Amino acid sequence: MTGSADLPHPDRSEITLTGVLFALSDPDRLDIARQLVDGPLDMAACHLSDPTIPKSTKSHLMKVLREAGVIRNDPQGRGRRLTLRDDDLNALFPGVLDAVLGAARVVPEARV
Repeated sequence: MTGSADLPHPDRSEITLTGVLFALSDPDRLDIARQLVDGPLDMAACHLSDPTIPKSTKSHLMKVLREAGVIRNDPQGRGRRLTLRDDDLNALFPGVLDAVLGAARVVPEARV
């Protein structure tokens, strides 16, 4: 793993499909990844669907995504910048990221 201001990020060769899918299996982590599709965000600007979630939980969500290789979490001034590692993920698992993030946008129809 390579470090980035004391936060380790896996090298591309260390990213596994099962790790990525696990990281994206949680609705809040999936929502964070979806927010990063259009480009990097300051960590403070990245929001969760439930504003009452403690900062410690938000930090844990980011840690799981970072350790799985889904995002980068790099220092920027006094804050942190989040970036989706779509280049790495698409090189390793073509189409998976688009399929998972796209499926998250589909709202299931109510069953009768």
